[in-house]
Amino acid sequence: MDFTADQLLQYNGTDPSKPIYVAIKGRVFDVMTGKSFYGPCGSYVMFAGKDASRALAKISKNDEGISSSLHRFIEKEIGVLDDWEKKFEAKYPVVGRVVS
Repeated sequence: MDFTADQLLQYNGTDPSKPIYVAIKGRVFDVMTGKSFYGPCGSYVMFAGKDASRALAKISKNDEGISSSLHRFIEKEIGVLDDWEKKFEAKYPVVGRVVS
């Protein structure tokens, strides 16, 4: 399934009738089994309903850092993001992708 950024935002955990999604490098993961982390009271709630690639690569939980942009990454940040992507692949199903 394809999601625009606005559509993805609908899956941020505020509507209990919808699953919680987080995108990494444009791939959308269903993180409902990690609801305690990504849900409304979770420590990673700021990633819910968004592509969190930039923030994960830079190890940042600041709202302004949450972006799908992969522009101007250093090699270490790319490696960190790749590690996060592998963790998500092992733990959560892919349900779609973010499109422009």
